[in-house]
Amino acid sequence: MKTTELQGIKQRYNIVGNCDALNHVLDVALQVAPTDLSVLIIGESGVGKEIIPRVIHDNSPRRREKYFAINCGSIPEGTIDSELFGHVKGSYTGAIGDSPGYFGVANKGTLFLDEVGELPLATQARLLRVLETGEYIPVGGTEIRKTDVRIVAATNLNIRQAISEGRFREDLYYRLNSIPIQMPPLRERGEDIVLLFRLFAMQMAEKYRMERVVLTEEAKQMLMRYKWPGNVRQLKNITEQISILSKERTITPDVLAQFIPQDRETTQLAVIAKGGGEHSFENEREILYKILFELRGNVNDMRREMSMLKKQIEDVQAVPHTFISPSTALSPHQAIANPPLEDAVAEEYVEPAPEQENLNLNELGRQMLVKALERNNGNRSKAAQELGISDRTLYRRLKQFGLDR
Repeated sequence: MKTTELQGIKQRYNIVGNCDALNHVLDVALQVAPTDLSVLIIGESGVGKEIIPRVIHDNSPRRREKYFAINCGSIPEGTIDSELFGHVKGSYTGAIGDSPGYFGVANKGTLFLDEVGELPLATQARLLRVLETGEYIPVGGTEIRKTDVRIVAATNLNIRQAISEGRFREDLYYRLNSIPIQMPPLRERGEDIVLLFRLFAMQMAEKYRMERVVLTEEAKQMLMRYKWPGNVRQLKNITEQISILSKERTITPDVLAQFIPQDRETTQLAVIAKGGGEHSFENEREILYKILFELRGNVNDMRREMSMLKKQIEDVQAVPHTFISPSTALSPHQAIANPPLEDAVAEEYVEPAPEQENLNLNELGRQMLVKALERNNGNRSKAAQELGISDRTLYRRLKQFGLDR
């Protein structure tokens, strides 16, 4: 392909980069576009696979027909057959009319099946038949329909491993893989990383009317050494983070290290760091651990207090009850009007807990009320619901602890 033609394609689709691998991908896409051969695009998540099907369609004889991009992983397994191949009225609950499906609507056009490796096996069999014969049967129907659709598929899965594990049909793989296109990961694109950073930084500066961030030479080298497991999508996110969060507009390695891992061989995703390294998700995790330990300590304290109260009640119940003669027995009506004698006896013989234990219980209850109110921004109804008590009980306890003001 001529350099001028290649640059024209890049400008039209806003493709940034000059590496040989990317140029080869675009060259193959333009060569296969005039044909009706199926294309399988393979590459890691975030490398920009969705651009290539558009290039193929727009440079094919079908460019005036419809183009649909479908993410197979986002459609529920129970409805994906209906989405792709359509259905007839009454074929399932909610099918109030006939639907042509994507293969019917996109007739004469192009279908881009993204994440094709997520298709269920039954749907894979239907797709194989369409690719081989151009025929399909709608869900719930009996009539064979014809379609003329160009298929471009993409996946970030290891398809050969999926085949060996029985998750993907081998015959469908060979049918889709008429023309394979391997998208290069960002870490193999060299100086394209710096060009993409410059583009994203310029877009942020124009959108939010701010000064554009600029990399020093050392920062550029650091950017190219990082492995970018999230590829172009991750680079764009980090560029946006730097543009917004960094106080410095000239980005040095020290500033850049706050946004990407410093280990040049790492493939872990980056974390956001505040300027000066004062903030990280590690600190937030430590705070959560402290809260959990505090809550666990409160629960253990409650268990100890409950065990002590239970023991006191058992000791009271073990005291012999006063003998009641038949002549002094209560009638049924009297029994209803008066409290049961066992409760009266138990109440009479309950020994008060030591003063320190009562203080512990009261303080624990008070702390729980205060924390529940703080967590619910002072909303008493929500705090009562969290504590598992009624609003009336909450108000009574607030008054008891002097918190009702």
